Amino acid sequence: MKEIAYLLLEDGLLVEGKPIGKRGTTGGEICFNTGMTGYQEIYTDPSYFGQIIVNTTAHIGNYGTVNEEQESLKPQIAGIVVNEFSDEFSRLTARESLQQYLEKHGVVGLANIDTRMLVRYIRSKGAMNALISSVLTPDQMKAELKKVPSMDGLELSSVVSTTKPYFYGNPNAKYRVAALDLGIKTNILKNLSDRDCYVQVFPAKTSFAEMEKWKPHGYFISNGPGDPSVMPYAVKTVKDILNHDQQPLFGICLGNQLLGLASGLTTYKMHHGHRGLNHPVKNLVTGLGEMTSQNHGFAINSEGIEKNPDVEVTHLHLNDNTIMGIRLKSKKAFSVQYHPEASPGPHDSRYLFDQFVEMIKQQQN
Repeated sequence: MKEIAYLLLEDGLLVEGKPIGKRGTTGGEICFNTGMTGYQEIYTDPSYFGQIIVNTTAHIGNYGTVNEEQESLKPQIAGIVVNEFSDEFSRLTARESLQQYLEKHGVVGLANIDTRMLVRYIRSKGAMNALISSVLTPDQMKAELKKVPSMDGLELSSVVSTTKPYFYGNPNAKYRVAALDLGIKTNILKNLSDRDCYVQVFPAKTSFAEMEKWKPHGYFISNGPGDPSVMPYAVKTVKDILNHDQQPLFGICLGNQLLGLASGLTTYKMHHGHRGLNHPVKNLVTGLGEMTSQNHGFAINSEGIEKNPDVEVTHLHLNDNTIMGIRLKSKKAFSVQYHPEASPGPHDSRYLFDQFVEMIKQQQN
């Protein structure tokens, strides 16, 4: 007997497909990623917590999975929707198929879907909640979908953050960096470690006073899921770091939004967000362009910039002029909305890690 699964969107759109991964039901905000590679890195990125990912690449699963491509210890997504799903894989270094991987981690998914149609639909209607199920009827799914919370106003960083501080890198490294874990990716830590930084990673709700006890040379505010406007605890930590006014501060993605909020700016929920590996960004300081990896559904509001003379916009998205980076003129603090560690993605923006370490170096001299 043919197995059937359904995808139900909040506005009533119902799509039929084939179940993949774990058989069951899952709900979350539906969004799409246009990256041609790196599905395992995408699924394990904590910024995707609570979201159903639509992969726009036609074939998913064909190169299997490997432990080295994890951005966290396990998949963080609520579910996946793909076009053609491959049970077989051809990469020699892979240890298991994507189907085995999804089953092992309890991820519910759906295949044999016209993802081009679905992506165009989301682009038109906007991100919304959705439900995938291989065990419920469409009528039963309607009632279940109402229980899924809206991403707007949802605080998730404390859910995905580490519960205890831990260290990453070489203890004998030249520089110490305190990282606030709001959903940090492993490759961010690797990029800091590669630049002679020893990182102590702190839970999301750690105070500045607690982080400062370690006497770090710099502070890092990580990426993460959820709505930044409902994270007063993190905004306070960033404000306290800025008020201390000694060590440099660098933020990525959610870290960019929090630096904006700590500086008196506001954030907003985007229509359908930026998620992919080929987003064009212009560096307004150098005039150069970058191809970037992005994953965010919230952004800094541009309306309040002119009222904050201390805030300078350093990067803009060339497709829609979304603010992609800011820096404070009176502090050693800067951030970007995209992912310079780019795992997966192009490495055009890794100079930002060098820029952060150079700031630390100048502070020490």
